[in-house]
Amino acid sequence: MTNSPCIISVAITGSLPKKCDNPAVPISVAEQVESTQAAFEAGATLVHLHVRNNDGTPSSAPERFAAVLDGIRKHAPGMITQVSTGGRSGAGRERGGMLALRPDMASLATGSVNFPTRVYENSPDLVEWLASEMKAHGIKPEVEAFDLSMIFQAAAMQKSGKIDGALHVQFVMGVKNAMPVDREVLEFYIKTLERMSPGATWTGAGIGRDQLTLAHWSLELGGHCRTGLEDNVRLDRETLAPSNAALVSQIATLCQAYGRRLATVAEARRLLGLAQVTASTVTV
Repeated sequence: MTNSPCIISVAITGSLPKKCDNPAVPISVAEQVESTQAAFEAGATLVHLHVRNNDGTPSSAPERFAAVLDGIRKHAPGMITQVSTGGRSGAGRERGGMLALRPDMASLATGSVNFPTRVYENSPDLVEWLASEMKAHGIKPEVEAFDLSMIFQAAAMQKSGKIDGALHVQFVMGVKNAMPVDREVLEFYIKTLERMSPGATWTGAGIGRDQLTLAHWSLELGGHCRTGLEDNVRLDRETLAPSNAALVSQIATLCQAYGRRLATVAEARRLLGLAQVTASTVTV
């Protein structure tokens, strides 16, 4: 995989990290746009977005997503925008209320899984509805795989036409009670994805200190990398990350060690089967 491009995804905020965990966690619209622009300039070509209320609690409010998306399209032109439809920010179809804004991508968990203190519930009806909304608005799903069944379900949805184009799957490892951080498990999941859905792309996402573990494995095995303050607020055990850009720079340096170059915006869009963005199509 020497010199093959690596897409760095940056998950800037999430639903859980607070300012008391790390003052650099961006909460307001302005903070999120500024943090994303800096991460973009550091080498990230995809941003994964959650939004917060003024008090820092998670939200699915379309108007908040609209403000963040508008700012990113202006200050990080061409960057791939991906919204979260995760369950901490709302219930039922409220979780997909922002899809009408037509981001490039949206997260799609294709099944339910245990989290540390709750069930991350994704009923079959909700999964089907979210996928249909994404398809209707021309949004590419990023399948969030927390266990093996989610890979099989995504492949079945692709085969039946509920997901268009090549699959893009993110293997999420390190959430307590879900997929463990295990190299042999990851390699098995990658082989299974390749068998079930030839041509699929994938990203490795590790939680906390395992963010770097998954980056090493992903770079070695030919995948893409996710970083950001949503998953990990530290550069190392002793050091809080000063910004999302610092975490992106850490992965960019690691790419060099593995002989992988950073994907440009055009390359990232081509690899994921997304439309290219020209100056005339950027919202300003």
